[in-house]
Amino acid sequence: MFETASLPTLNAFLNASCFLVLLVGWRAIRTRRENLHRTCMLLATALSVVFLTSYLIYHAQVGSVKYQGEGVLRPIYFTILIVHTLLAVVNVPLILKTIWHAVRDQRARHRRWARITLPIWLTVSVSGVVVYLMLYRL
Repeated sequence: MFETASLPTLNAFLNASCFLVLLVGWRAIRTRRENLHRTCMLLATALSVVFLTSYLIYHAQVGSVKYQGEGVLRPIYFTILIVHTLLAVVNVPLILKTIWHAVRDQRARHRRWARITLPIWLTVSVSGVVVYLMLYRL
């Protein structure tokens, strides 16, 4: 089992993995490989659920973690964190709506929602890794 201290690293790994799987899934649908696209999107969703669970467990045990950086990095960190947090909150219902249309085989609606959801999901995934690096590795 994971120790609490290792959860931020796990979370960064989950975010990075989600980012890569989303890109593969996007490429798959662009090349009309629907089965691979479906698999990738379901995997990305699962990775996000595991991330959110791990994130909530970590912060329930540790609380908030204070950013230690100074100087120019401080406003950069908080800008990235605020954007990441706001987009993450918005992204959950977008993902659910996009999946809903896919499951119901409403392809036109799924496509419209996915064009909004994917860039936000990619941004949330990569900014999560950046937040981790700035908070725990710099």
